This record gives sequence, structure tokens and C-alpha cells, in this order.
Amino acid sequence: MTMNSRDTVSTVRVKEYLMELQDRICGALETEDGSATFLEDDWSRDETDEPEEGPALGGGGRSRVLNGGAVFEQAGVNFSHVTGTSLPPSATAVRPELSGRCFEALGVSLVIHPENPHVPTSHANVRFFIAEKEGEAPVWWFGGGYDLTPYYPVTGDIVGWHKVAHDACTPFGEDVYPRFKEWCDRYFYLKHRKEARGVGGLFFDDLNEWGFERSFEFLKAVGDSYLQAYLPIVRRRREQPWTDRQRQFQLYRRGRYVEFNLVWDRGTLFGLQSGGRTESILMSLPPLVSWRYNWQPDPGSEEAVLYDCLTPRDWLADAHHK
Repeated sequence: MTMNSRDTVSTVRVKEYLMELQDRICGALETEDGSATFLEDDWSRDETDEPEEGPALGGGGRSRVLNGGAVFEQAGVNFSHVTGTSLPPSATAVRPELSGRCFEALGVSLVIHPENPHVPTSHANVRFFIAEKEGEAPVWWFGGGYDLTPYYPVTGDIVGWHKVAHDACTPFGEDVYPRFKEWCDRYFYLKHRKEARGVGGLFFDDLNEWGFERSFEFLKAVGDSYLQAYLPIVRRRREQPWTDRQRQFQLYRRGRYVEFNLVWDRGTLFGLQSGGRTESILMSLPPLVSWRYNWQPDPGSEEAVLYDCLTPRDWLADAHHK
């Protein structure tokens, strides 16, 4: 979307919201864990330091990571505000209208890897992008969402997760949740495995057709609802006993998480290809993970239940008809 004036587009307001959201989520996760705190790593880039190849980048961010907590084995919550003089060819090849434009990319991205296999991994991000060129209207959009990756899924937890997502979308139109839920199912899919990464949630990108104010309000609705969706599941499952077998299955399934992020995730690929900060980009990877050759769960086992849940479905309709 292009606009005749940037007056109605406020990067400052987006940045203020994203930094406050990072503070709020980190505070809630620290309280929930009760034994560990986030370590903060402030970083910046100087556009005068020309890279060996690729566009010059400026801006910076706050990377926050919690390790070895009582509940969260690793949790990362990053804020970044990156600027650039031009976009990498991988970006302009699919969006030629961005060629020759300077850009700003702001976002909060988080990944939570609990230790207990009964507590799902979760991911969320909300972001804003704007590209400008003198004499032309800016090009901008919002994106984001959240998704859930359980290991030993509980139907009630999944339904509750989707109910919060549905309720966050409803004020913006009855079609919004079904559209962005289906987009999430399509996006978080490992094509090389022919398998979903998890049980979905919301995913949206290139959102600008509602105009800046309404699009920004939707971004905030998604960001604000993440803790409402996730923390009740953590509280129900965090004290559930687990075995070494369940832990090993969790580590195996984390491998799928790694595969998706390194092979398919747009944000990871854009960050690495545009010369982004590697430590912050790869913060999403779990601290421990394993792979097994050609492994399949035993039919009828508790591990096999997960694979039944990975088939996309309308969780809310299924729950209503039961």
C-alpha cells in the first residue's frame, strides 16, 4: 500500500508499543518462572560501517534471554529496530516496488522453550515495515501472529489457545480469525516433512488494507492477547510429572522446530540475508535438541497422539460439537 502522506503513519508510536510489549511479556514470564530473570543485551549498528557485501544497516535492539529457569529452559524476547539504505536482492525480487528504497523494520519476536514436556513451546511476533524513497509515497505493512507447538497435546489447551486468538480477531471482522488461522496452518508447515510444526494459531503479513490506525490496533490486539492465550496452559501443565521417555520425545520434536526456522521461516531468512544480528536471529533455537533416523512413534502410544493433532482442523467447531 502506498500513501500520499506519511502524516498518518507513526513509526514512533509503533516503537513505543513494541518496547512496552517486550517489557510486559518479560515481566510476566519472570513472575511465572519464579527463579530466573532475563539477561538483556543492547546492541546497535552504525550505518557508516559498510559491510563487505549487502546493504548498510543501522538501528539496533534489545535482546533478552532467560536460561535455566524453574519452568522455562530458555525464553527469548527480542525487540529490534533495524534501518537500511537498501533491501537485499532476495527481498526486492519478490517486491520490485521496494527497489532503491531505504527501509525500517521494527518488531518483537519471542520463543519460549519450557523444560517440562507437558508445557508446549510457543512463538509470537509482531512487526512493522516501511520503505521510503524521496518523491514517492511510503510502502508499509504490519505482520505477526502466534502459534503453539505441544509435545503431549491436551485438546482443552488447544481449544483455549484458539479461542483467545478468535476473540482478539473478532472486533476486526468475522472473517479475520478463519483467514489468519488458515494462513498460520499453511505457513508453519514443513514441506520437506509434509508435516505441520504445531497446532497453529494466527499468522498475517503485508497487512495495510485497513489503513494505518486500524492495522495498528489489530497488531496491538494480537500482541496483547499472547499472554492470555499461553500462560493459562503453562499454569495447568507446569507441575505435571514427566519421564525421561517424554523428555527424549520433546527433544526429538524440537528438531522439527529447528528445521522449520532454518529452512522455511521468512523472518530468519530475511534477517540472515540482510546482514542482521545472528545471535538475536538464532535466539529462537532450543538449547537442547536431538534427531533420530527414520523414527516413528508406536501406534496407540501417547506420542502418537501428537501426530493426530498436527492435521489442521477447526478446533473451535470441533469443541462446539462435542
